[in-house]
Amino acid sequence: MEPRPAPPFSLPTISDLSPLQLGFLDEHFTTHQDLSLNASLLSSSLSQQCSQLDTQLRILQNDLTKRAVSWISRSFSAKSALDELNCSMQNLSLRTSRHGVGSRKFQNVLNEKLPRLAKELKRIESIRCYVETALKLEAIVGDLEDAALFVLACLPGNLFSKRTSNSSVSMESARKHHKLLQAIKAMNDIEEVLETVVKFHSHWHSIVRSVDNRVDKILASLRPQVFSDHRALLVSLGWPPKLLPSKDGSGQISCIPNPLVLMQEDKRRSYSESFIALCALQHLQRRREDRQLNFVKQKKHNIHLWAINELVSPIASRMEHHFANWIEQPEYIFALVYKVSRDFIAGVDDVLQPLIDRARLISCSAKEAWVSAMVQVLSGFLEKRTFSLLAERYKVKLMKLDAISSWLHLIDLIIAFDKQMQSLVNLDTGIFLIESEKIDGLTRGISVLTIFCNRMDWLKLWAKIEFKNAWKKLKVELKEEKMWMIDNKYKSSFDMGLDSEHHILSTLEDHRAPPITEVFLKIVWEMTERCQTMPSIISRARFIRSTAGQFLWCFFKILLLRFKSTELHPDDPDDDAIVRICGLVNGARYIQTKLREWSDSLEFLELKIAEKDSSKPIEDDVRDIDSFYGEEIRSLSEMEINWLMEIIAAILRQFELISWEYVKKIDNFEQERDDKSVVGVIQANDLGVSTDLVQALDAIKSWLCVLRININSKDFSDLWRSLADGLDHYISRSFATKEIRFSGKGIHQFEADMQALLFVFQPFCARPQAFFPCIKEILKLLKQRKEEAKQLQAVLSNGGNGARCLRLHGISHLSVHQVVQVLRNRNFASAIK
Repeated sequence: MEPRPAPPFSLPTISDLSPLQLGFLDEHFTTHQDLSLNASLLSSSLSQQCSQLDTQLRILQNDLTKRAVSWISRSFSAKSALDELNCSMQNLSLRTSRHGVGSRKFQNVLNEKLPRLAKELKRIESIRCYVETALKLEAIVGDLEDAALFVLACLPGNLFSKRTSNSSVSMESARKHHKLLQAIKAMNDIEEVLETVVKFHSHWHSIVRSVDNRVDKILASLRPQVFSDHRALLVSLGWPPKLLPSKDGSGQISCIPNPLVLMQEDKRRSYSESFIALCALQHLQRRREDRQLNFVKQKKHNIHLWAINELVSPIASRMEHHFANWIEQPEYIFALVYKVSRDFIAGVDDVLQPLIDRARLISCSAKEAWVSAMVQVLSGFLEKRTFSLLAERYKVKLMKLDAISSWLHLIDLIIAFDKQMQSLVNLDTGIFLIESEKIDGLTRGISVLTIFCNRMDWLKLWAKIEFKNAWKKLKVELKEEKMWMIDNKYKSSFDMGLDSEHHILSTLEDHRAPPITEVFLKIVWEMTERCQTMPSIISRARFIRSTAGQFLWCFFKILLLRFKSTELHPDDPDDDAIVRICGLVNGARYIQTKLREWSDSLEFLELKIAEKDSSKPIEDDVRDIDSFYGEEIRSLSEMEINWLMEIIAAILRQFELISWEYVKKIDNFEQERDDKSVVGVIQANDLGVSTDLVQALDAIKSWLCVLRININSKDFSDLWRSLADGLDHYISRSFATKEIRFSGKGIHQFEADMQALLFVFQPFCARPQAFFPCIKEILKLLKQRKEEAKQLQAVLSNGGNGARCLRLHGISHLSVHQVVQVLRNRNFASAIK
């Protein structure tokens, strides 16, 4: 068969050439001479380039073939290894039964090939996952760039404009809004992928950084246009409204119309779309920031809605015009902000809250965002125009008093304003919240006191001003001596029956504290409440430490100075001095109780936790006390105990002086021979109290009466028990160490005297002898029969287990030496009947 002849060669027509080819020809052949001169050179050049390209193509084909063979070999190797592993695993039981432990070949597969194969498979899977993630992100970013370019190409200001008279503009705006939502959705999809990458593949830094850079560029161009479109829409709605003064010329603002409520249906639809888009964009921005900060979630009350801020910003500029005229009358400024916030809050809640819910912004409140933004406007103005001026005036000596007065007046206005603004937020939900939740929830962030959280110098200055003002109030009360007197409403009679063991002290009267302590605690609490709406816990703790805490220590010094000025002579204690000290003890006890109540509250527990968790301690010394006022409570407790000990020591010393003759005279208890006609029938109840002891017992009774009337029940209970313990040790030591030869009558006399002592303490408990164990045991030893006493004395003298022997005889408070001394002093000339 002959080959078919080639078709005749024909030149292409102009219509067959592409624009690129036409441009190439025009570049090389501008005239007919160029065709004859350059054709051959151009042909050879093109032929050479084609040859080079063919060579490069063959090289690429060879390289591709080699790589494909390499991947195929790896695949065959992996398949072979898997088959071998499968075979080895199938024969595992057989090999184990035959060889006990397993063949050497199986051990080689298990120890070497299997880990290497797992590592290779893991690497291949990682590469596959990386490629799939990169391709997925590339596709989403491409969709994002397409949607963003369409939005950016549209005319600004027409994003949500729906002009019914021009359908083309309306359709263009609808497409632009649709593309914007597509762009936001694409960015959310990107964030979802990147969050997974950061969580499970944290070493893929390059792909995350590359995608973030591309998205950041798109956001940098897209966000300003979205804000511009939204602001243009607000202007078309008539926002911000005019703040119209009243017609009577009083300067007050009349009712302000709310354009949000007056919107027509088409405008309402446009605004809703713009609002939701802006919320979605902010939610995306917050999501990106959280991911870039390693998923550190921000607190809800720190999130401010951009769409709400766009409403507040233009109205704030109009309010500041009025603020400038009311610098010297700040109450008008607060009244204006509150009125604007109150007049618009209903419309904000009715119109914007459903839009926030549609945007799926969980836990976001339109009312809270609106009130918080208005508070920020006022805070910014006060920070720039008011507090900075007052801080400078405070440094000038001649203007210092005026600056302090203005500062305190401004703080009073802020506290009242914060409560008003928080009441706006809690109008509907307040009945379902406990008080601590109202303070610690989102409403805590709604406070003008936020100014002091960022300006520690102003916080210190405010604390100094509050402290000086509190000290000024207290000094007025300290001048009145009646403020230190106990308002005693109890009977002065000593015979008032037994005390109750339930020492429930709650009020000032229960503690019998002087009125000055109530005034002092009221001032401390007022200073504490001044900062309750401050958002920062650390700032609140610093303020309270610098005001209320410092004020507590100053008052403690006053208590110490007053105690030192009270002369309590141990040789002759004065009733008036004891009453003065009782007032100090009662005041210390009352302040302790109140500080414990405050420290147990949730508010102060949070302050203590914040102090421990802060990187920088509030004070130079680190407080390891459990409660917020733990160190202050401990100091008060030490002062109270010391003062009680001073009272007890003075009474014991006076008792010792008065009863010295009674202890010194041993004739009352010694007789060479007992009168046998009397000793057999005499009993302790038949004898009177020793004359030398009567005065001492009467003094003890008198002092206890004074203390019972003037000191609180809890401290009095501790005091008389300690006093009884001191008397028990004093009397037992005196009679156990002296060489007193107790006769039978002397024993009865000693018992009668001790019964009189117990009678003094009878009004305070049913069995006072339980608080005089040493005296009780001495009487028990003295009443032993001669044989029993001699036997016990012999056992103790032989150096046996004396303590165990004494416990068997019911003696646990006297030492072995004291027991031996008492037994040695017993005169058995006559037996005790």
